[in-house]
Amino acid sequence: MKILVCGGAGFIGSNFIRLMLSKYPDYQIVNLDLLTYAGNLENLKDVENNGNHKFFKGDINDPTLTDALVRGTDMVINFAAETHVDRSIMDSGSFLSTNVIGTQVLLEAAKKYNRRYHHISTDEVFGTLAPADPPFDENTAYNPRSPYSASKAASDHLVRAYFHTYGLPVTISNCSNNYGPYQFPEKLHALFITNLLEGKQVPVYGDGLQRRDWLYVEDHCEAIDAIIHNGRIGETYCVGGDGDRTNLEITNKFLELLNLGEEMIVHVKDRPGHDRRYAINSGKIRSELGWAPKTSFEEGMKKTVEWYKANVDWWKKIKSGEYLKYYEEQYTTR
Repeated sequence: MKILVCGGAGFIGSNFIRLMLSKYPDYQIVNLDLLTYAGNLENLKDVENNGNHKFFKGDINDPTLTDALVRGTDMVINFAAETHVDRSIMDSGSFLSTNVIGTQVLLEAAKKYNRRYHHISTDEVFGTLAPADPPFDENTAYNPRSPYSASKAASDHLVRAYFHTYGLPVTISNCSNNYGPYQFPEKLHALFITNLLEGKQVPVYGDGLQRRDWLYVEDHCEAIDAIIHNGRIGETYCVGGDGDRTNLEITNKFLELLNLGEEMIVHVKDRPGHDRRYAINSGKIRSELGWAPKTSFEEGMKKTVEWYKANVDWWKKIKSGEYLKYYEEQYTTR
């Protein structure tokens, strides 16, 4: 099996590549990533000499490049996306370009060569839940409320359209919030842990009572593995981690694990259109594919804190912008 992984130098993509190379030693992975601010080849330092992993720096919006790479592989898995809600509020253009047009370019190449296509999406496409609402599932109507979630909703619809119109063999997964090793330090877990390790306060939006389901990244990668090998073509699978907590609960857990007090919390103005609650019903993937998260909330939080404590050089270089400068100097865009 030869798999094209788009966005494979990012947080989830790099963890997925590591899983594939360890679990399937005969698989070949072609990794396409533009190495923008959140893409980092240091995420794959431990597999850089693996002969079954080949990296290409490039843009999924480049039809010539994507055509060549898709033609030479058996399957496309698209992790490539702009993902940070705050950034989408400040400037939505790159989100539309990567998340919508980039998906369309990949789908065209997959259609041309009839390649299996799996699309990584988010629970944010479903909007927000009231306190008594049931969790999201595969039948929940889309109701995106930020430029980021709207762009991901559009890409999901495109993938389904290519299945229904052209018969392209596709699957989609909508996951809850991921956390774990190699996460770019702008997301809640990575930002808060690294801030606290630097002796800085952590900024909690509003009252901090926004609720999210949290999914340890390695469990998410196992779910994708199950879907690409055994999922039903044309189907969507919701993937959650049984880690429903408020942002304030998450923050207090960090303080507990690092032996710090509440004086490290600073409440800041809430962001515009901030969804109050997400929750995922993973019943379909559990019953059909036998997947379930292996990592409890307590275990995942401890493992994540310990990883960032053990990898200070990695995240300090990211926060300083050192890695991005290096890649800009070392690679030329196709």
